[in-house]
Amino acid sequence: MRRLSRLDESPFARLWWSIDRPALGVLFLIIVIGGVVLMAAGPSAALRKGISSEFHFPLRQLMFMGPALIVMTAVAALTPLQARRLGVVVFLGAVGLMLLLLFFGGEVNGSKRWFYLGGMSLQPSEFAKPGFVIAAAWMLAEGARDPKFPGGAIAIGLYGFFALLLLLQPDFGQWALITAVWAVMFFVAGWSWLWIALLGVAGMGALTAGYYLSDHVARRVDGFFNPETNETYQVDRAMETIANGGLIGRGDAPPVKTMLPDAHTDFIFAVAGEEFGFLLAALIIMLFAIFTARIMTVAAGLKSVFAQCAATGLAAIIGFQAIINIGVSLRALPAKGMTLPFISYGGSSLLATGLTVGLIFALTRTHQGVFRRKDIMP
Repeated sequence: MRRLSRLDESPFARLWWSIDRPALGVLFLIIVIGGVVLMAAGPSAALRKGISSEFHFPLRQLMFMGPALIVMTAVAALTPLQARRLGVVVFLGAVGLMLLLLFFGGEVNGSKRWFYLGGMSLQPSEFAKPGFVIAAAWMLAEGARDPKFPGGAIAIGLYGFFALLLLLQPDFGQWALITAVWAVMFFVAGWSWLWIALLGVAGMGALTAGYYLSDHVARRVDGFFNPETNETYQVDRAMETIANGGLIGRGDAPPVKTMLPDAHTDFIFAVAGEEFGFLLAALIIMLFAIFTARIMTVAAGLKSVFAQCAATGLAAIIGFQAIINIGVSLRALPAKGMTLPFISYGGSSLLATGLTVGLIFALTRTHQGVFRRKDIMP
């Protein structure tokens, strides 16, 4: 087998020597753990849904994993300038599809979030998230470079438009996620605490409005603060599933995961806790924390304001999404459907996460002596 050398000029060698390999190693562990946990969660999920093949979900996940890794690798090989162009195009295309969803999308549980094509489904908001981060970071960087350019105002407008589309679906979980990411980007761009505080006030106002205007949101919030209601079945089963795992897994004890709805998606962390115990559950939390912290640390050392804001925002998507998914399973947050990156089952989520991570690596690679000067963002 040919050994990669730093003098090798092949595209793969250049990618390998310029990518952040510690973050890549952590990501590889997350993907491997995800495959193992889904193998444990898939049979019971297939049984609950009346699917004859017990490995239906792991096999479909494997079918999407290949394209997701190809997307991640191809995007990681881009220059920062190319990554910025791709992100903007993805954002425009995704929000265009979100607009179409409002008129032509299928409604599930009162929300219009997916396009259904045969046996496949597509959730445009998953792809809009990384695209939004790239577009907003570009505007924030342009505003920092030229004080006369209204980059900040345009970035706020992009957030407002994207947030409105999410609230119209409605998808309060994705809205809360993107709002938290947006606050992180504001901080990194050097905006004053007053603006961040105003964003927080606006967020609390939107959550309050959602509570009074959406029965679904009200039930979830009431169930979180009052466990005696009938809206906590999923979270109660998730807690029982985790507790059944003990320190190293349930062993010969009867499984609880068979009673857990969405064991292969929103509550897959609970299955990890039951089948492999507290130790693996803690490892999953540590890996997501390490990956997010590593990318943010690398981003802090970048000279480009655009790359700093974009890489930090993209890492925040991964980190906050993991916090929400795990927090719901541990009853630390109100119940909200949110996948665990690279672990939960889901084609749209997997492909969008591959895109997100690819953009992260494209922006944090070491490009010295590799690309032309104009390819490096100011």
